[in-house]
Amino acid sequence: MAQTQPQAAGVNGTSSNGNRPDQGGFKLKFCTVCASNQNRSMESHLRLAAANYPVISFGTGSLVRLPGPSISQPNVYQFNKTSYDSMYKELEAKDPRLYRANGLLNMLERNRGVKWGPERWQDWQVGVPRLEHTSDRGSEGVEGGVVDVVITCEERCWDAVIDDLLNRGSPLNRPVHVINVDIKDNHEEALIGGKGILDLADSLNKAAAEERALNPAGFDSGNAASRSGFDERVPEIIGEWQERWPNLPAVWTLAWF
Repeated sequence: MAQTQPQAAGVNGTSSNGNRPDQGGFKLKFCTVCASNQNRSMESHLRLAAANYPVISFGTGSLVRLPGPSISQPNVYQFNKTSYDSMYKELEAKDPRLYRANGLLNMLERNRGVKWGPERWQDWQVGVPRLEHTSDRGSEGVEGGVVDVVITCEERCWDAVIDDLLNRGSPLNRPVHVINVDIKDNHEEALIGGKGILDLADSLNKAAAEERALNPAGFDSGNAASRSGFDERVPEIIGEWQERWPNLPAVWTLAWF
């Protein structure tokens, strides 16, 4: 099962290799989150980057866990310290037939073409420049370490993000939309979820661009008053999107960095 590129030609104007021509103009900054920053968040990260959106991604778990030869023998790695490339080489050396058959090697092949390795949400220093990530896909536009929308792929990850933001105490006083799109953690569902998340991103970005036109400087600074028009439209946008993607249950809240 090839995971190195999105497969749906012609979806949202994408070409056969998954990339979409950059039309320029304003773009919201996105963050995708799942448990281990391996499957769902990385498929969505790649799709958003291929559509020219600024994007970063994280996991919320304590450790990175990948399936092993049995349920009691997972492959466990540390966030921020282990590269996708080293995981790929380790699993390939252990049992190439098993890890190719279950899709892990294809997944890691995709991932190592997107960024260096899995990052943990709770370790992310919001507002601190991400200068060491210039080679990541989608890095252009998120160098300053802030995003406009966080999309999680599982409700427990959504809960973890919300709890962490509350614990941080909103030092930047900057609004951020946190949306959960519930995606089953397998390769097939991650592909479908990635398509849905890109569609949602397009809808959000269209509305944001319209509202930003009223006060570009205020909107770009993250000023709450300047973003209120967009903030008020988000629930309706998600509702319309949910009608198009009924098998991807979504929840939303407005939070603060």
